[in-house]
Amino acid sequence: MPKGIWVVAEQRNGEIKKVVLELLSEARKIADQLSEELAVVLMGNNITGQAATIGEYGADKVYVVDNQDLADYTTDGYTNVLSALAQKYQPTAILLGGTLSGSDLATQVAQRLKTGLMSDCVGIELADDQLVFTRPVYAGKALVKAACPEARPVMATVRQNTFTIDKASKEAQVITEEIAVTPIRQVIKEVIKEETTRPELTEANIVVIGGRGIKEGENFKLLEELADVLGAAVGATRAAVDAGWIDHSLQVGQTGKTISPTLCIVCGVSGAIQHLAGMSSSKWIVAVNKDAEANIFKVADYGITGDLFEVVPALVAELKK
Repeated sequence: MPKGIWVVAEQRNGEIKKVVLELLSEARKIADQLSEELAVVLMGNNITGQAATIGEYGADKVYVVDNQDLADYTTDGYTNVLSALAQKYQPTAILLGGTLSGSDLATQVAQRLKTGLMSDCVGIELADDQLVFTRPVYAGKALVKAACPEARPVMATVRQNTFTIDKASKEAQVITEEIAVTPIRQVIKEVIKEETTRPELTEANIVVIGGRGIKEGENFKLLEELADVLGAAVGATRAAVDAGWIDHSLQVGQTGKTISPTLCIVCGVSGAIQHLAGMSSSKWIVAVNKDAEANIFKVADYGITGDLFEVVPALVAELKK
């Protein structure tokens, strides 16, 4: 009988992504309810030292595949390894963060294993010993609960900033696996890193977003100043990105990134459904817009009707105090 709840530990430059720790905290509860072990799959190059850190967040076991061919993420390399491990140990479920590489890897492995995949989940629970996943649909306007009763392992990607992080202070058993990484068809020629002191957009607890009301790219400096005071990330709507005011990597919405911060401050954003799909799961939304009838106020927890070019500098001044 398949046993074990698995979490895939996405890492970048040897640093474990925050969403992994969130998944571990929630998966620990599920594993305890099912009386199964919680295991982590850690893939990369020179990353064995991170295994002990993972144990602190509730893992019983850590399967480590340390190989120079896994230094950078490639679809083939990581799919070959995770698929082989899953076929060897037959886990009950495999959970991954809903990041770009996590989502890519999940679809490939699910196809390789011919199993079910739930994407972009915001909740996991047990019903009659069956894993049930909560997912947003219709651009975040509704939530549905779904399951894959016959799938083993059932796979799921989970939206970042969905679960709280709890330390369990366990000492995980580290198991080193020798798994064939090749063949790999992709070749990584260069990795370009953005130089910034701000948190990564999808992992940030606070995000400041600018829309069409910013009027021009130069005005994003206002929002950047607000973000820096708050220790926040900066995001933008598609309108701002299409206008060339800010890089596409910072776009939030249906055709951009999905965020779930504790606090989301949106300035000059009308509230188009395509944008709301990317940020509606924020715990608290504060909107600044001079149009009192703007759709964004329908989803905001707090609204400021006013000119953002007056409101934002005032906010910055007060926060600096």
